[in-house]
Amino acid sequence: MDLRNCKQCGRAFSYQGMEVCSRCASDDQSEFAKVKEYLYEHPGATVSEVSDETEVSEKSILRYLRESRIEIRESDNLYLDCERCGAGIQSGKYCDSCAGEMKRQFTAAITPKTKPKEETTTESKNRMFIAERKRQK
Repeated sequence: MDLRNCKQCGRAFSYQGMEVCSRCASDDQSEFAKVKEYLYEHPGATVSEVSDETEVSEKSILRYLRESRIEIRESDNLYLDCERCGAGIQSGKYCDSCAGEMKRQFTAAITPKTKPKEETTTESKNRMFIAERKRQK
């Protein structure tokens, strides 16, 4: 049993893959439901408007954006920056170009590299043949 402290309230809890305790996780889910419902009824609302109307902290709303649980539809309201290049993004951690580049790099890193066979020169073939003939005599 792995005991950890909750990232939000500080209570000790049995770790099961989440960084928060079950109480804080259920509170977070209810806050997310409020935000999602508000955005469904008021598309295009700013982070501060959503925070004021739902009484959910802006920090939580920005975390939902980072986790790609919600996204900004309008391209002029970019609250997040790409963690790699700093470009404005609508949700997540990376812009499309950085995500594509990292995917390409990861794919290249995990593909097995085949070594080209070393071509034997005619001299080495002759030496081996001669050495074998000398042994036979």
